[in-house]
Amino acid sequence: MTTPTIISARIAALRVVMKRHGVAACLLPSSDPHLSEYLPAHWQGRQWFSGFTGSMGTLIVTTDFAGVWADSRYWVQAEKELAGSGIALMKINSGASTAHVEWLSENLVRGDVVAVDGAVLGLEAANSLSAALAENGVRLRTDLDVIAEAWPEREGLPSAAVYEHCAPYASAPRAEKFSMLRNEMSRLGAQWHWLSTVDDIAWLFNLRGADVSYNPVFLAHALIGMDSATLYVGAGKIDAALAAKLKTDGITVADYAEALPSLSQLPAGSSVLIDPRRVTFGTASAINKSVTRIEHINPTTLAKSQKNTNEIGHWRQAMEQDGAALCEFFAWLEAAQAAGETISELLIDQQITAARARRPNFVSPSFGTIAALECQWRNAPLPRYAGVACDHQGRRFVAD
Repeated sequence: MTTPTIISARIAALRVVMKRHGVAACLLPSSDPHLSEYLPAHWQGRQWFSGFTGSMGTLIVTTDFAGVWADSRYWVQAEKELAGSGIALMKINSGASTAHVEWLSENLVRGDVVAVDGAVLGLEAANSLSAALAENGVRLRTDLDVIAEAWPEREGLPSAAVYEHCAPYASAPRAEKFSMLRNEMSRLGAQWHWLSTVDDIAWLFNLRGADVSYNPVFLAHALIGMDSATLYVGAGKIDAALAAKLKTDGITVADYAEALPSLSQLPAGSSVLIDPRRVTFGTASAINKSVTRIEHINPTTLAKSQKNTNEIGHWRQAMEQDGAALCEFFAWLEAAQAAGETISELLIDQQITAARARRPNFVSPSFGTIAALECQWRNAPLPRYAGVACDHQGRRFVAD
């Protein structure tokens, strides 16, 4: 855990940069240009400056205040991680709360400037924030990445290789998915479609990666036309053989940094489909005003939610394998308890993960184990750990 002294120094450095740019408040959301829930280290600014490691939260820094807005899932963790840093825990009831926006409106004065990197702020969130601040004469700047100047040790973008998701696990060939997408684009009157959400891109292109822990996705943007498609991804992440295979499907691979410049160069008078809930303010701002924006849910978001017979079969097989792993874990747990072994949360995590790892086609857990076992085995409230509950005698165990 980062020490309070280090965190205080980082906040001080951030304030120096804020003063240089005439910024009264800096907002650091838990987000990236793809609006992902789980972020690569490059976009973990809120964590780096505050020391709070929860997956959700918002950090606001002013000249004389710093606070993290977090919901009840993280209060105990945040209190521990923020202790001594001078950063206040601002408790909210829900991760969707706008309490931080209300705080800014109430605590800033007319003429103040709030800075947030528009490249990582959702379009709808940016519009709401801008409107709320404007009512009090406060201006929102989205063209300034303040944290980049105050974070010299910032990690680069992940470089893990992208690989193909093949049959029998791919739900349909790429050509079939693109045909579906273009039919929907035509129905909506869109000549182009922009995608930034990494799960939609992974599904549409039948590709997978390892840029985010516990999620087989990779950082990319995509621009799809009626007879072309460009995938913007980090240099070297797609090898020559895979690039050639994609080319046979009409897909061009381009550098990740070329994404927004390409979006800004769409032909005047053309139309582009974007999902306003799945695109950032910075991305939407790159679209030329002469291009018509059609706002609609990404067609891939709905298509990938509709499972075909093969996918349902694979799902069932995965659950059978996981059920077998749980049975193996339960057998170990009963034997260990009967032998009087000390059973800790960490040991439970290790054993249940090891049991799953021994099953065929295991890749990784779907998320890090969340454990909070703070009771004795007998005569205590039902303990829960790793998705499992035990009875008061500590003998029978059932999956949640």
